[in-house]
Order: sequence, then C-alpha cells, then structure tokens
Amino acid sequence: MKLTRAGLAAGVLVAVTALAACSSSAKTDAGGKPTAGGPSSGTSSSASTSAGGAPTCSSGTLNAEGSTAQTNAMTAWINGYTKACSSAKINYNPTGSGAGVSQFNAGQVQFAGSDSALDPTKGEVATAQKQCGSAPLDLPMVIGPIALGYKLSGVDKLVLTPDLVTKIFTGKIKTWNDPAVKAKNTSAKLPSTAINVIYRSDSSGTTSNFEKFLAANDPTDFTAKPAKDNATKVFAGQGKAGSQGVAAAIGSTEGSIGYVEYSFAVNGSLATASLDTGSGPVDVSKDSASATLADAQVVGTGDDLSLKINYATKASGAYPVVLATYEIACTKYKDAAAGTFVKNFLSYTASGGQSLLAGLGYAPLPSSLQAKVAASIAKIS
Repeated sequence: MKLTRAGLAAGVLVAVTALAACSSSAKTDAGGKPTAGGPSSGTSSSASTSAGGAPTCSSGTLNAEGSTAQTNAMTAWINGYTKACSSAKINYNPTGSGAGVSQFNAGQVQFAGSDSALDPTKGEVATAQKQCGSAPLDLPMVIGPIALGYKLSGVDKLVLTPDLVTKIFTGKIKTWNDPAVKAKNTSAKLPSTAINVIYRSDSSGTTSNFEKFLAANDPTDFTAKPAKDNATKVFAGQGKAGSQGVAAAIGSTEGSIGYVEYSFAVNGSLATASLDTGSGPVDVSKDSASATLADAQVVGTGDDLSLKINYATKASGAYPVVLATYEIACTKYKDAAAGTFVKNFLSYTASGGQSLLAGLGYAPLPSSLQAKVAASIAKIS
C-alpha cells in the first residue's frame, strides 16, 4: 500500500526547533550551566485549559527531547500551541527515546518523549523520581502503527506473516523470491533481489515495540529480550539513526525493508506491507492500530499510565505492530513555573491536539484512555 501526503515534509521541518537539550534559552546557574528547573524568564498561568477548550498559555521557554516517532505530532502541537500563545517557545529535540529519557533523568529537559515507559528494572523510574523529587509519570499521548516500509520494483502489494517478518529481519530469509515469501504472495512477481534489512541504530522505543511484536508471535526465531538498544545484535542488515534515517534509507535502497513509525512512511511515500496474523491481510492504518489498542491494559500504578499492549492480538482488523509514545513528566516540579508550563502544554496535546493526529497517520487516544491522561496531567504542578 502506498500513500502520499503533499506538503507534510515541509510541515515537519518548519515547526520543530531541534535544539540540543542544553538550550541557551533554558535557565542557568551562576556558572552558566542549565539547571533542572523549567522555563526561562516568564510566568505560566495556573489553569491547564480554558473554558472554551483553547490552550491555556504559558510564557517563556520549554525544552523537551526524545522519541523521533512522535516528531510529526509534536511539530503540529508546537505550531498549534505557540500560534495561540505567542509568548511561549517550545523546543523539541527528536534524538530518540533512549536519549530523551537520559536527558530527562539528568534534569536537562522538562519532559521527555519515549516509545517505551520508564523501565524500573533498569533503574529509570528510581532515577526519574530522584530527579523530579516526586513520582514520574508515563503519559501515553500518541498511538502510532509501526509500518513495514519496503522498496521493491514491480511489487505494489506485499503480504507478510509474523514469522516471515521475524525470519526476514533476523537474516534467515535472505532473498525476496524465497519460497516462503512466494507462497504468501502468489500473484506478485518477486525478484531474486537480496533483502536489505534496515533497522534503528540508535536507542529506540520503536525498536523495543517492534521486537515485542516479534517475541510475542515467533519466539522460536526471535529469542532475544526486546530492548531499545540491541538492534545491531539481533537484526541482519544496516542501521540508521532515527525514524527519519530509516525512512530515507528505505526510500533510496532497492530491495530494502525496515520498520518505521507510520507517519514517516506516509511522509516518505513508502510502500508498506500488510500483515496476516491468521484472519487475512490487514493494512497498516490509524484505524487498524486502534483495533489493536482496544486490547491494551493500563498497568501503571497511581497516576502513571504505562500500558501493556497485546502484540499477539487476533482481533478482527487489528494491525498488531504498534507503539504508544509517552510524555514522561514529573508529578511535582521543583520549579513551579516549569510544572505549570508542562501541565498547560500537555493538557493541550491530550485534548484539542488529538484532533490533529489522524491527518498525520497517528491514531488519536481512545476516549477512555484520553480521560485518564487528562486526569493525570491535571495533577502536575
């Protein structure tokens, strides 16, 4: 399936100010080093949303970093918020989920974007709590299908099963005309071209979610523990940094296939494979991703909203390779202005900002989950 969206690329690049986390606009101490606090000079209003649903404005500068998967969403949100709030400046640096969590836990940014919730087994929760001085929050904000983008001349329709995907990415299936691939695509003229797998070389929540799908559906062929930073060890092929890098490499390399957040496949006009988990081929889309999220469960405690996604769902019309991008924030900030700015901006992204997602290839939050996210955000101070 090939989709295009005219002008999306330009919109992506205009809005995100890809500054380093130690932005010169952030607060600094006497020695000129960034503090763990919040916005630079300016104040924030105390409410999260106005009675009419428009953003409640904060002033100053807010810095965030992390997930590249939500870059297109964050671009639209920053544009929307700053258009309504001219005294606000928001910098989002799309460096990857791992980098975002590291910068948040180091106190260099006010919130982080991550395609995986904070991992308590790796000390991420404890470090975040120490940095915040309060409980950290995982707030699901973007639901994104992970597309299997490919470039194969003459093949406009490609259907794969979970075990075929696993064998391709682990190098057990090496050519496009492999009998197992041909058996699932009898009408396609598959060439003898070598399969060129492209994966994320950086620490990536997209990788972690993709590997969770492989492990849940084909544990015989995928035996590694899903992680954000092990792709170079478990996948064949070549690595590229960021969603942008993977999408660009797929689009320019004949015989390639890679995993990338769906909005980047749309933006890059990539052909995408359909998945057949037993009930017939399902195309990647925001609607098929939503069908998968219907099986997700909130497993976080208190106001934390970490999700458990059923990557092996057999629900009709469900596309099971999905990710939830979380905004990671503190419950109570050491700098009250920072806390209010974070609350105001995230309240916007969780409410009116959700209406912008469908046009970018994301799935808006289900209404029941959206209400829970709003309730958690309201407690940020």
